[in-house]
Amino acid sequence: MIPFAVAALFVVVFLISFLRDRRKLRNGFYLFFALFFFALGTLFLVASISERAATVLLSAVVVLVPLSVLALGVFLIGNGVTMLRREGRRPANLLSLLAGTGIVAFVPVHALIGQLDWTPLTVAASTVNGVLGYASFLFVCFLLYAVVYGRIRSRRGVDFVLVLGAGLLDGHRVPPLLAGRLDRAHRVFQAERAGGGDPVLVTSGGRGPDEDLPEARAMAEHLVAQGMPADRILLEDRSRTTWENLTFSDALMRERRAGYRCVIVTNNFHVLRAALLARKAKVNGQVVGAPTAWYFWPSATIREFVAVFLAHRGLNFTLCGLIAASQVSQAL
Repeated sequence: MIPFAVAALFVVVFLISFLRDRRKLRNGFYLFFALFFFALGTLFLVASISERAATVLLSAVVVLVPLSVLALGVFLIGNGVTMLRREGRRPANLLSLLAGTGIVAFVPVHALIGQLDWTPLTVAASTVNGVLGYASFLFVCFLLYAVVYGRIRSRRGVDFVLVLGAGLLDGHRVPPLLAGRLDRAHRVFQAERAGGGDPVLVTSGGRGPDEDLPEARAMAEHLVAQGMPADRILLEDRSRTTWENLTFSDALMRERRAGYRCVIVTNNFHVLRAALLARKAKVNGQVVGAPTAWYFWPSATIREFVAVFLAHRGLNFTLCGLIAASQVSQAL
């Protein structure tokens, strides 16, 4: 059947692209279309055996998808409230609450617009729907590949274990989020040594305006207190962003070993974006993630997606503009 053939083609393209460099966002699109056409082929196969069964299956999908989206909206609202209670009223902590409110309000708002029957408002709503549809498609591909990438481990030995920094508590204490990264990095370090390697662990993070010391130094002190040999820790204490974490650490690692390999440690929600940045910065390493508190995941994932979306803003804003133009032209 044609859908299965198309699905197989996307699987082949995905595997080729993945094996060449798994740190590519396009891999998520290949994987999405492979799964989509496989599902479509399965539906056609069921229909060839029993049209009634295919109708029931399709009806179930039609009913379950909007219900799942509504349930997601309710969950995000609850998660947003939890984030505000536990993490404070910062703009970044509002993301899941805002997204959930938008999802839940979608149907009644569109019903109200339909009742008003005002052409400019209808066109605006259609434009928003088109842009949201495009963004939702991108988000699904991003989330799908983030899950896949985060679960794949590299078995090759490394010369360095690079830990990306995060803000300190009270200007000098390692917070739980960063402690999780350091614990994961320590386990990776120990596993490498157990396998016969002799890696160096790089702590990366400069001193913020409200911090008493560079993050890299606080991270190193935390690791030493956990039993990490001090002579196997290298500090990169100038960076202020993830990009600088990677580029400054890359320079340090190249000074010690020109053809190095490394593994980069961050939190699991940050893995895919860190991998995309590492590829752009030409850092020779894959990324692994440390566990994160469940309530932190939704807002953090949305924030990561927004950052990736804006990193390709030229293309994305152009496509959103074309979607808006097509809606306006249809109304004229």
